Amino acid sequence: MLWGREERKVIKIGMSLTLEPNQDTDEEPETFYCKLVEQDNQMFYIDYPVNEKTGRTGFFFEGTQFKVTFVGEDQSIYMFTTEVKERKKLQIPVLAIHNPGKKKMIRIQRRQYVRVETAVDVSVQGLEGRQEPFTTITLDISGGGAAVIPPDHHQLHEEDQVEVWFVIPLSSGETHYIQTTSRIVRIFQEKSTKRDQLSLEFTHIDHRDRELLIRFCFERQLLWRRSRVR
Repeated sequence: MLWGREERKVIKIGMSLTLEPNQDTDEEPETFYCKLVEQDNQMFYIDYPVNEKTGRTGFFFEGTQFKVTFVGEDQSIYMFTTEVKERKKLQIPVLAIHNPGKKKMIRIQRRQYVRVETAVDVSVQGLEGRQEPFTTITLDISGGGAAVIPPDHHQLHEEDQVEVWFVIPLSSGETHYIQTTSRIVRIFQEKSTKRDQLSLEFTHIDHRDRELLIRFCFERQLLWRRSRVR
């Protein structure tokens, strides 16, 4: 029996899940990635999780408990706890983990508002031709936009359209190159450095690239929270 219409709005087959096994030590928890292969009212069936740092497939016994996070279809980040019930063979080998139901899933925040302060490499090119391409770094980034530092004597204006390429390093060791068309929403001067900053809104971005940016921002938030706990 599949979930009802309201449940399917939160999680669906093919979504990426992040798993953190429960542990009693103070060591930094390992993180694993997997995809939802199938589901019913009692179980989620996931492909074998891969360690984000080593790239190796994890081996988990029945009863292993996890904290799971994922980006839902309603633009929110969700978290729930679960455990391994069995290993099974569908079209591929899978783990069956307990499906707690939507009521047991905690919504952390809406993903479009997740903005993190972090520096990633950026290349910017003006579409109107009056600005030479330049490389710089971000001041912050989200799934919907970013703030970047332009050259001292740039020729950009608010409402200009620019082509932007971001270099996005994930915790798994993968590096992705994301291209967007962006609108300059605001140009303002930072008080301490007296340098301009560009506030960008992504006007055209591939859906999969946006998902990667959201995942990147979420990873940075998790790292920040762990550092605060220590």
